[in-house]
Amino acid sequence: MENIKIEQAYQNTFSGLTMYYRDCELSEDLVTRYKVDQIIQERGFTDVSNQAEGLAKNVRFAIASNSASNLGQINPDVAKYGFHLIPSGAYFKVLDIYKIGHKTQIMLMHFNEAYLEIFNGTKSNIEDKIVLVGRKSLDTKIVMQPHSILNNEEWTARTADPIGMSKTGTFFL
Repeated sequence: MENIKIEQAYQNTFSGLTMYYRDCELSEDLVTRYKVDQIIQERGFTDVSNQAEGLAKNVRFAIASNSASNLGQINPDVAKYGFHLIPSGAYFKVLDIYKIGHKTQIMLMHFNEAYLEIFNGTKSNIEDKIVLVGRKSLDTKIVMQPHSILNNEEWTARTADPIGMSKTGTFFL
């Protein structure tokens, strides 16, 4: 593989990364289907928040992305959620699965489909740094109270489904 293509993939994926969050209640069977270094694709839009505190649910998806759209800028009614949207058809790499008690954080890195070959089967030290940041974040937030607005009925309905798989555990990719 050409070094220039790898450099382009890293620049376009890692530049300006922001952490986004999506908490949901998943069965242990669904949680254990995720594997580190696995590539997944979400067919639908991925609703996420840039806000995170304690976990009211058993799973937190922590997603490193630089291309989530801030819907609060478009619709002020959803700004209270820190609502961001990752486009449908998005690809993610599972970087880490971190358990604290009965809570699990699944760390995902969002990347462009053009870099599928690069991120499938390779690992960079930047990915390792993202994992460390994600773990430290959960270590801090796990003792906090859950954010009330992110646990209301409307938001939890939007974020109830797993990412990259059906409700029955079949991966889309």
